[in-house]
Amino acid sequence: MIGAILGDVVGSIYEFDNIKTKEFELFDKECFFTDDSVMTIAIAEALMQTENINKDNLEDFKEHLITVMHEIGIKYPDCGYSGHFLVWILRNKREPYNSFGNGSAMRISPVGFLAQSEEEVIDWSTKVTEVTHNHPEGIKG
Repeated sequence: MIGAILGDVVGSIYEFDNIKTKEFELFDKECFFTDDSVMTIAIAEALMQTENINKDNLEDFKEHLITVMHEIGIKYPDCGYSGHFLVWILRNKREPYNSFGNGSAMRISPVGFLAQSEEEVIDWSTKVTEVTHNHPEGIKG
């Protein structure tokens, strides 16, 4: 999770201006955290707040996760959300919007702290992803 956030910050200045060299400053004064870090923290927060999760019925957890994503996400509206995700956050939507983008993959690292096996990582990753990215390609990512 820390590595994901560090990578987000280091890469923030290159997201729309790619470079093709390995020679660059890791932490430029222009670096910043993006929506990927904000949502990574939101997922970690939701997982830490959840006690005795019933792994057979995760609907309550999903509702809690959506609430936490909205609560934290609304505090950082200008950190780089895609258009559909920003609408999802700002309008406090509860339903997924069939995204097939990579945003869900960028925020999933906290699941590794909860899961006890590779199978659980896949299962939890799917559950966390499908609250917004319910398109098969979004889940696959």
